Amino acid sequence: MDGWDGETMRAVVRVCEGATPEEAFDTASAGAWSAFDTGVRNLDARPWLWTRPPGEPVRPAPTLLDRLRGRTGSRPAPPASPPPPPPAVALCHRDGRVREAALDAVRTAPELRPLLVVRCADWAAPVQEKARKLLAELPGGDLFPLAELILRLSRRARGDFARDLLEDALREGPAAEVLVLTGHPDRATYRLAYRIAVERGLLTPMELATTAATCGDVTLQDLCAEAAVRPGTAPGPDAAAVLDRLLTARSPRVRSAGVTALRRAGRHGDAERFLADRSALVRACARYVLRQDGVDPLPLCRALCTEPAAHPGAAAGLGECGDRAADAGTLWALVEHPLPAVRLHAIGGLRALDVVVRERLTPLLDDPSPAVVRAATRALLPEAAGIPERLLRERGAPDRPRAVRVAADRLLRAAGRQRPPEPGYR
Repeated sequence: MDGWDGETMRAVVRVCEGATPEEAFDTASAGAWSAFDTGVRNLDARPWLWTRPPGEPVRPAPTLLDRLRGRTGSRPAPPASPPPPPPAVALCHRDGRVREAALDAVRTAPELRPLLVVRCADWAAPVQEKARKLLAELPGGDLFPLAELILRLSRRARGDFARDLLEDALREGPAAEVLVLTGHPDRATYRLAYRIAVERGLLTPMELATTAATCGDVTLQDLCAEAAVRPGTAPGPDAAAVLDRLLTARSPRVRSAGVTALRRAGRHGDAERFLADRSALVRACARYVLRQDGVDPLPLCRALCTEPAAHPGAAAGLGECGDRAADAGTLWALVEHPLPAVRLHAIGGLRALDVVVRERLTPLLDDPSPAVVRAATRALLPEAAGIPERLLRERGAPDRPRAVRVAADRLLRAAGRQRPPEPGYR
């Protein structure tokens, strides 16, 4: 339940009829509370959703024959004044005075604290002020279960107050509680918990390096990798192991942080093997570290290119730091290498050196490796107008591999010669 839908309205009706929020919807979901708040205020827009007062028994409706005879059944007359709504409903009422009065119920009903957080971002100033006062009176630890909802509501114009309280509680609260939130499934919640944990030094460099190397969140990768090798961090017995953990990470961003840290660790020579990394970012960091030690990376890249099968990325690295006159021939020779990874990086090296020759690269549009075809296409896009149209249309035929057809379409569009639709296309 994360929006104003049928499930939300059914939950609202159930609570109006006397059910508790726990019985009506998933109270562990921050989105469910936001949706419930919206649903209560929009209940009047759905008059067909009849809600009976709590305690009133369900009575059978009169049959068609009863109505034809003028009988209305045994339903009692409605009371002169409707009963007060349940506290959860009153906290979301359309009338701000009702919402303000209902806030007192939260003092003795901790299960309604999520709605107290919602009211801290209320548009009515009296409601907002009272809700914020009550929330500020809570112990900091009581805010941790509300973290996901607080961060969700912080995106609203008036949602910063609760977020500030939460951050202060995380900075001053028990370390164990902060570390628990680092495992929260909500992205905003675990990101905040990790940021506070890093500020407080609650995680060891190895824990940070492991998180950076294994998580799939790019923001968290950067945060933890930088913290693991931050200047000024006291070197521990596992300092080398921390660097090695970063250097073997799958993410290029994490590996680049590890390579850059080799300089501060005095391990400049270890950067040499990253000159042939598959990531341009990591290769650039490796060249920087070597230059800081007075080592020219160009001869090293040339040497690595003599064994291209063992170091496919060296071809791209050579193009990034090489010389057009001296190194273009090496890269063109590697374009014909039997290993697809070598051909792929050789094309990247040619682009980096700006020595792409249209006639020599066009045959690679038929390469058996889709990755090589895509790389050749990117290199040929600026030269698309000079490629014969007949050649591209032949490669766009239905019997060609998909990667080849896509490449032909891209080049035709880049040249301003849109491929005609297939027969029967509508």
